[in-house]
Amino acid sequence: MTARPTIALFLPSLAGGGAQKVFLHLGQGFAQRGVDVHLVLARAEGPYLPIVPNTLQIIDLGAPRVLRSLPALVRYLRKVRPVVLLSALDHANVVAIWAQKLARVPTRVVVTVHSTPSESSAWAKTLRARLMRYWVKPFYPWAHAVVAVSKGVANDLIHWVGVPADKVRVIYNPIVTPDMLRKSEEPLDHPWFQPGQPPVILGAGRLTIAKDFPTLLRAFALVRDQQPARLVILGEGELRADLERLAAQLGIGQDFALPGFVQNPYPYLKRAAVFVLSSRWEGFSVVLGEALACGTPVVSTDCRNGPREILEDGKWGALVQVGDYESMAAAICDTLSSQRVTDFPKEKFHIDNIVTQYLETIGL
Repeated sequence: MTARPTIALFLPSLAGGGAQKVFLHLGQGFAQRGVDVHLVLARAEGPYLPIVPNTLQIIDLGAPRVLRSLPALVRYLRKVRPVVLLSALDHANVVAIWAQKLARVPTRVVVTVHSTPSESSAWAKTLRARLMRYWVKPFYPWAHAVVAVSKGVANDLIHWVGVPADKVRVIYNPIVTPDMLRKSEEPLDHPWFQPGQPPVILGAGRLTIAKDFPTLLRAFALVRDQQPARLVILGEGELRADLERLAAQLGIGQDFALPGFVQNPYPYLKRAAVFVLSSRWEGFSVVLGEALACGTPVVSTDCRNGPREILEDGKWGALVQVGDYESMAAAICDTLSSQRVTDFPKEKFHIDNIVTQYLETIGL
């Protein structure tokens, strides 16, 4: 009897970010194809930990930092010898590549890049992050493949970082899953989403510079001057206090809510009047596609990279200039009044299609 192949997914933790959610979807998809899936974590912590599917085996390396997980990851590779080690986030990607070389096993390493490197580096707070291109460039060519989650990210990897083009493969993130569609139908008891209430404008993501929620707050203030409306932003992060102060300054505090990290955001996405992506930059933006898959109209900044590809140059939602809160407000008002219904092409982003592309890249 032939043993089932093993795919190892390597992450620093299960912090509530887009890459972590994508890996949980991919892991479940791989398991459904008859593959053993190990979720290898530098440290087993984070808000996504309670929702790891039981088809994934958690391997906790118990390291306080990703770099310090290297010896334990080498031991894991020598013991388990998975067919592939799939990683995400730049520092984890480099550690994954080093571990395979030190372990001297035939495991293929496929690294995934979920943000636009040049933008992430330009806005980085640490010297290591600002110099990212220089410390990943020597090692990414050692990988079996470098997966970019959009064409824009691929171009950035090739032309800005300097990754050989023949190493880069574009595979979109999975957006549509049976689990997502089922969870979107679950009840939502938030009072603002009940019948007869003003329309709710929804944002979602980590409360960081990249997501540029201050622009969304300023746009919402203009929208509320024209009609009754409310704004909800799902997510947690270091800029919470700054956003609360700005909301008070704009006088929108009573119509603005920050519920924090939500395990199931899909009922919010399905019931919002419009979803707004206000990001300065993205790699792809899973949540933008999720809103469209839930049938919700969207407004997005035309940021690098992802939204223009997902929206097909504005076919499926309005695109506005980054940081332009007046244009964003106008687009939100127009979307609210038009009640635009979209027939978003879900098949292109369905988990089954994405898993097939990964398995082809891996060689399974």
